[in-house]
Amino acid sequence: MKFAVVSVVLFSLTSLSLFAQRTTVQSPDRKISVELFSVQNSDIGSWYIKASYHNNGKVSEVVPHIDLGLSRSDQDFSKELKFLKAGKPILIREQYNALHGKKSVCTNAANEVMVSFENPSKAKLNIVIRAYNDGIAFRYEFPEKQGTFVVKDELTAYTIPKETTRWMEKWNTANEWLYTSMSDNKVQQQEWCYPALFKLKDNSCWFLLHEADVNSTYCGTKLSNAADEATYKLTFPDPRDGQGLGASQPTITLPWKSPWRVMITGTLADIVASTLVDDVSASSVVKNTGWIKPGIASWNYWSSNHGTKDYKIVCAFADLAAEMNWPYTLLDWEWDAMSNGGRLEDALQYIHSKGVKPLMWYNSGGPHTGVTSTPRDKLLTHESRVEEFTKLRKLGVAGIKVDFFESEKQDMIKYYLDILEDAAQFQMMVYFHGCLVPRGWTRTYPHLMTYEAVRGAEWYNNVPDFTPAAPEHNTTLPFTRNVVGPMDYTPVTFTNSQYPHITSYGHELALSIVFESGIQHLADRPEGYHELPDAARTFLKEVPNAWDDIRLLSGYPGKDIILARRKNDAWYIGGMNGEEWEKKETISFAFLPEGIKYKLTLITDGIHDKALTTQYLVVDRSSTVEVKMLRRGGFAAVLKPI
Repeated sequence: MKFAVVSVVLFSLTSLSLFAQRTTVQSPDRKISVELFSVQNSDIGSWYIKASYHNNGKVSEVVPHIDLGLSRSDQDFSKELKFLKAGKPILIREQYNALHGKKSVCTNAANEVMVSFENPSKAKLNIVIRAYNDGIAFRYEFPEKQGTFVVKDELTAYTIPKETTRWMEKWNTANEWLYTSMSDNKVQQQEWCYPALFKLKDNSCWFLLHEADVNSTYCGTKLSNAADEATYKLTFPDPRDGQGLGASQPTITLPWKSPWRVMITGTLADIVASTLVDDVSASSVVKNTGWIKPGIASWNYWSSNHGTKDYKIVCAFADLAAEMNWPYTLLDWEWDAMSNGGRLEDALQYIHSKGVKPLMWYNSGGPHTGVTSTPRDKLLTHESRVEEFTKLRKLGVAGIKVDFFESEKQDMIKYYLDILEDAAQFQMMVYFHGCLVPRGWTRTYPHLMTYEAVRGAEWYNNVPDFTPAAPEHNTTLPFTRNVVGPMDYTPVTFTNSQYPHITSYGHELALSIVFESGIQHLADRPEGYHELPDAARTFLKEVPNAWDDIRLLSGYPGKDIILARRKNDAWYIGGMNGEEWEKKETISFAFLPEGIKYKLTLITDGIHDKALTTQYLVVDRSSTVEVKMLRRGGFAAVLKPI
């Protein structure tokens, strides 16, 4: 059941004087506070907020200065803002259900204050500030009732002390580069993708910068410290994105609200478990959700780039899905050119005969992309989408993969959401590829199952330098990209593609737990799974991909991770080593409930990276187990109550 309650609570609003106004908002558990200041130390001027973290009696200044303001085509809302009032504080308290993701029951709970300003022409601007137990969020509002304007610039900028360690990905429209670890004199000046991870110098706190609830009234933004290495300013899309089509500055109509600016804050475990990006996003617009079914899919592109052109290969991957109890198989590009024994309708008939549901790929098409891969241009307009979705429903297709968006301009944000709106009407699940990073849309549109927006296993087909980079990259993603939403890395491969992988079989098996995706495309060829030991193959037949709970047991970005996820009353643990030396880790089961014993199936690295060893143990919350991980190794474990 879903319910929402908004109630008024009392907490501290501190007014120093008329000319030094400050508003303080604290999280419900009082660990996080947000304070509002005037740069000029008066009630008129530029304004900024500061975020602090309180833990074990210590106060850490997380971000000392976050600039605020907007520049509109008709006037400025940044330099001469007069403080009018801070509204009554309210407690946001809401619980909602998620059909897929890291938690099935999520809580949106925060203290919120709206601060009102006016500029010299008496035009109004509100800033809504929320303090959560796991971070902060703020957004802008123009409350006036009429007018259409261009937002020329957003002045939001985070000042980050130089000695703060950071993990960031250089900006690219597909969000598919590697994360770089930086600190002190290694900080680079350029544009960066979301999300960005930071660790304070004294190790007291971590935080992750992102944005959420982006809709067609705005564009996507990115972070840029090109002008000042210490200041990460929100930046609009490059005019050249999307083949130069579309405006990079968004057009807004009043009244208007911006996306939320989100800073997930706390321990590393807090960040990994956070659902804050979804919490602040709009509630589901899909009322009947019974047709939305998370699951694992077989996928032929990784092992055979043109595999969907070949009817026999398509059938082999349908067989694989059926044998492994996976509900889906994906027909990637070129399904409209299928031959070698059958065409599309023949393949779909065969897939259905195996009890498997087909998913189908589309080029997003249009002049915004120069990629000519087919089928193309079939989703560009509402009319063409209705025609295509009508055909797909008749053919029994469960969902679509849409590729090559190449822009986060306002017109492209609208295109994404138009696809989702129309797909919902035809009960069609959606997967975006070559796309933006999640912005909370899986809460609003729960049939949006996953996004790519990651350098995943597909890159073993593209460049040789992914081979040595993958182990560190794989152990960075759970702390960065996968925190903010589903991520289709296309994991769990044991054979090789064009370029080999050097991660162990245990590492690859663990990816199915550590990486979360509403539809998880397991990428290997059939023999890669057929040749596994019985325990590993059985594990992959049973592993869920939609979860009820999550626990980070240990880890550090780029080094290693041990992550536990719960489905019903069973727990699954994935461990991965991203470094070049063997490690021994001790797993504590203190997260288990009291008084229940569990059967543990533990599949670990064997004597070399292509070998696996299986142990069966009985454990409870007082137990510990030592696990060896080879260099670039890993393990997978299942705990079922006895």
